[in-house]
Amino acid sequence: QVQLVESGGGLVQPGGSLRLSCAASGTILRINTMAWYRQVPGKEHDLVAQIDASGFTNYADSVKARFTISRDNAKNTVDLQMNSLKPEDTAVYYCNANIRLRVGYARDYWGQGTQVTVSS
Repeated sequence: QVQLVESGGGLVQPGGSLRLSCAASGTILRINTMAWYRQVPGKEHDLVAQIDASGFTNYADSVKARFTISRDNAKNTVDLQMNSLKPEDTAVYYCNANIRLRVGYARDYWGQGTQVTVSS
């Protein structure tokens, strides 16, 4: 059974920083792309940032130059460093990973979500 466990959310003032972490555990052959999404009430998940197994990254335009995604392949973890936070970054943040469980089979997994609130 594969699980993604997130940590690091909370309340921060505008201009502040937070670091989110996500750890994958279970029977994992290989982790392909890892990503962070966010969701506000009444809207779909929006991609925030993603990173592939080689370290290639992709960011939503709204977070470029403020957020940094990184991963540790040996530990099966992915982090999101969020700087210069704005009130519009307030959302529930979800970790996502595309995990190969055996040769020829991979599927997406999601974390439970962590609340990030940016407010003075």
